[in-house]
Amino acid sequence: MSLSGADIQCVAKLARLRLTEAETTSTLSQLNSILTMIDSMQAVITEGVAPLAHPLELTQVLRIDEVTEENAREAYQKTAPAIKDGLYLVPRVLE
Repeated sequence: MSLSGADIQCVAKLARLRLTEAETTSTLSQLNSILTMIDSMQAVITEGVAPLAHPLELTQVLRIDEVTEENAREAYQKTAPAIKDGLYLVPRVLE
């Protein structure tokens, strides 16, 4: 599939772009090369090839799940204006 200058102008109009003649020619060349590459990629036989989430076979390195800070809940709640059963009480927003 290849595009023409009229196709580029139509897409530019839809995208609200004002392209000069040089920009239209450049864009036409770039888009046609992209479409040629896509056509060549679609010609590749991919039967039996499993889809990949990532092109490299990497594993995620995770840190050890361990507690690194002490529970300071009481210290934080000392400055709160109102607390009940360990929860912060706030004024009702909707009546």
